[in-house]
Amino acid sequence: MSPDNQYCPRCFTPLGQPAVTPGLPTYRVRGIGLAAIVAVGATAVLYLAVVLSSLIGMAMARRAMASENPDLLRLAAIIVAVIALIMTVVHLTAAVLVIIWTWRARKNTDAFPGAEPAFGPGWAIAGWLVPFANFVVPARVVAAVARDSLWRRATPAIVAVWWCSWLVFSVGERLASRADDRAYEKLPEIPFDDAGYQAYADMYQDSLLRSALPALGCVIAAVTLILLIRRISAAQEARIAGATPQWPTGPVWPAQTWPAAGAAQPAAAAQSAAAAQSAAAAQPDPAAQPAAEVPGAAPPS
Repeated sequence: MSPDNQYCPRCFTPLGQPAVTPGLPTYRVRGIGLAAIVAVGATAVLYLAVVLSSLIGMAMARRAMASENPDLLRLAAIIVAVIALIMTVVHLTAAVLVIIWTWRARKNTDAFPGAEPAFGPGWAIAGWLVPFANFVVPARVVAAVARDSLWRRATPAIVAVWWCSWLVFSVGERLASRADDRAYEKLPEIPFDDAGYQAYADMYQDSLLRSALPALGCVIAAVTLILLIRRISAAQEARIAGATPQWPTGPVWPAQTWPAAGAAQPAAAAQSAAAAQSAAAAQPDPAAQPAAEVPGAAPPS
């Protein structure tokens, strides 16, 4: 950029600052990001399985009505409960991995010159756990991490899409779950006529309709969060790797220093001059040697 600018016009990094401030710790985010991506994708798939399990309940309720076998209703309830339990375990695992990834990614931005985080690294964890704050704080933390990691001043639109869809899923899933519980409590424990069996089939059908909107929000939130984790992790890893110093390939002894490139030729010239002086000093002076004797000539006085 032009030296007239004190900051980068795109990301506001101060002029002359390195990509990563030396001496500040950074953390790897690619591995934990990959684990979070797998867990988030599995959560979305299992939630869709929970929603579609209502179809199994509807089919088994109608078979129970045709055969007048209430045990099929209990079997349908067990199948739905097992799928929901598995989804809950995977969902909690994904939440832990996403929180760890968010904390590491937020901590790395402390080493990025020009970064302007909205909250401290602690809020990357507490923001998900504090009531009412978890409706706003996680989105602002991730938005700041996305800006500082992707060299942008404006928040990427994908962050808003992710958070809105996540709120639709989170709030809608709780409301639908409570409505399902109230509807299940009104059902007869053992149906004695077709109306009782039909009440079970209607309950599963209503549950499917109530969960349609949260399921859509879950899919959109999972896809956008996966894209965010991939982009932010790749950008931070590349930035940190680009700031790693490249050391010489040869052996370096503890007391050895590496001369500058311009100082190599004067040093070689000085060594050559010293060697020439040593060779000249080693040769004897011709004036100091005795004169050779000539036959028939008188010796010098």
